[in-house]
Amino acid sequence: MVVSKTIIGRISEEVENMMLEKTVGSNSKKMILLTNDDGIEAPGIKALFKAFIKDEKYDIRVVAPDKERSAVGHAITVFDPIAVKKEFIDGIFCGYSVDGTPADCVKLAIAAILERKPDILISGINRGANVGENIIYSGTVSAATEGTIYEIPSIAVSIDSFKDTDCSFAASFTKKITKLVLETMGLPPRTLLNINYPDIPAEKIKGVKFTYQSNVKFKDIFIKRVDPRGRDYYWMDGEYEVSSDGENSDYAALKNGYISITPIQHDMTDYKRMDYYKNLIGREFNLK
Repeated sequence: MVVSKTIIGRISEEVENMMLEKTVGSNSKKMILLTNDDGIEAPGIKALFKAFIKDEKYDIRVVAPDKERSAVGHAITVFDPIAVKKEFIDGIFCGYSVDGTPADCVKLAIAAILERKPDILISGINRGANVGENIIYSGTVSAATEGTIYEIPSIAVSIDSFKDTDCSFAASFTKKITKLVLETMGLPPRTLLNINYPDIPAEKIKGVKFTYQSNVKFKDIFIKRVDPRGRDYYWMDGEYEVSSDGENSDYAALKNGYISITPIQHDMTDYKRMDYYKNLIGREFNLK
């Protein structure tokens, strides 16, 4: 999906003045950038903010879409200006909402809003799991991917529910993972952690599994209707097509009551089949 909006080289004077304002916090604190694709009012990002804001060693900044931007993938705005607005959570200044995509939010935060590069980026907590081919469409994962492009350790976080569910455990566990990443050497270049939580009580979670991206697909279903003027229109819906990927896939682990953690990267080169393509095409054109 392509979003036809663009960053102008110079932001309006009013916005520039907003950018100059600094929130309380020193450079000795670890700066955490929070974003998502569900919008700045979503319960998931508020749960993360509340989990981290209690700890004085973190400097929390929120730059997130001003409304729902799910399934926009890695779309960016390139033909319109992007508006930003100050936002508060429980009366505390938290950052800015952005009239753009999740990837826009990360680009704008790093290149224009924040006074320095964040120590880590967390995208979520998303409504609905991001496993299998859903990862391709996910604005949540794409925001984290944008973080890795800027060489920032990044984490995408989702919960397996499309309802407004209790995100407190997921936020608390994500905080622990964040602490581990910040206190070690971070994450390998171009790699992020894609974390998915089952929507069950914390005491029923069986544990944590490091998983691989499953083959599970989303079967598209389009519901046809007719508007009052007699024109056809469609609502998109769908359901998972369950596949037998093995118990260590992201989908299987999640459905079996485990937290799934999958290291993923944006390098799409098919290294395993490089020799196959060399043989297939190279011999025709005498390539090496």
